Amino acid sequence: MDNYRFILSGGGTGGHIYPAIAIANELKLRYPNADILFVGAKDRMEMEKVPQAGYKIKGLWISGLQRKLTLKNLMFPVKLISSLIEARSIVTKFKPQVVIGTGGFASGPLLKIASNQGIPCVLQEQNSYAGVTNKMLAKKVEKICVAYDGMDKFFPSDKIVKTGNPVRSDLIKAVVDKQASVEFFGLDASKPVLVILGGSLGARRINQLVAEKLSFFQALGLQLVWQCGKLYYEEYKKHGSDTVKVYDFLNDMNFAYGAADMIISRAGAGSVSELCIVGKPVIFIPSPNVAEDHQTKNAQALISENAAVMVKERELDTHFEVVFKEIFNSRERQGELSANIKKLAMPNATKHIVDEIEKIINK
Repeated sequence: MDNYRFILSGGGTGGHIYPAIAIANELKLRYPNADILFVGAKDRMEMEKVPQAGYKIKGLWISGLQRKLTLKNLMFPVKLISSLIEARSIVTKFKPQVVIGTGGFASGPLLKIASNQGIPCVLQEQNSYAGVTNKMLAKKVEKICVAYDGMDKFFPSDKIVKTGNPVRSDLIKAVVDKQASVEFFGLDASKPVLVILGGSLGARRINQLVAEKLSFFQALGLQLVWQCGKLYYEEYKKHGSDTVKVYDFLNDMNFAYGAADMIISRAGAGSVSELCIVGKPVIFIPSPNVAEDHQTKNAQALISENAAVMVKERELDTHFEVVFKEIFNSRERQGELSANIKKLAMPNATKHIVDEIEKIINK
């Protein structure tokens, strides 16, 4: 039998969406006749990205709580009740064998309803500091797939399986060489390339930093591939040139990683997992505006292994140039960081997660 039915729920950011798509792709590979449905939050990026990946999606009217009193917060109880009602309707009609949650607003109501109905659920927690939704759901799920050690401080230890985080399949399958990657961006293969990644929506402070330091990078002979994010593209596209390539979003990440000699990145869980596989010297600039400062904790997990370097946003004005030149001017330091970050790669994470799902459906 391979005509199973699976619901995957998670979203709000690429960090929740892309792992869910990777899991769905592996399920479809193993069970070609499986019926797969995504459930996300209306008006969030999953409503665009999931159909692009070839899957059906239903949206719930749900959003997170803001940190200050806003009209959106006053609407939260109404949205939550509406989402629970809609989630019950979806689960009852679809009748999934297993429900998989990858974090984000929509996974809460969906997995709450599914677990209450006795449907086996699997959580996939990407970060080193567990998200609120997953912590709330942990007691009722069958398995919790994690990427970091020490997650028993958040979850029941008997449910935890260390699998790593799913990464884009093209990143594992397609190793694009330096020459082809540089040509893809129209850059000079004889000069070093710095790739800047601020996440799918962009990172305001990283964009400000790059704009401020363009002459600094130019003096070092660097070429830039700069993903500034959809929110900031109109503001920063003016900096594009023969040596500075500005993009709202990089769909061809394997080329970006192939071109890179050094990388500046946020420290979202998905980015960290990808960068371990890529194996290039990385400077993390974590977002301070995320729950429980989990990006800093993600970066620190690599720094403790001498596998990356971190500069906090509040230290950029005083520390960035010194830290950057220390790596840029030392081939030995670059090689050390590359070797150590590669040791932390878990390229088979998606397969291991689906192995756990298979154990549940084969019970």
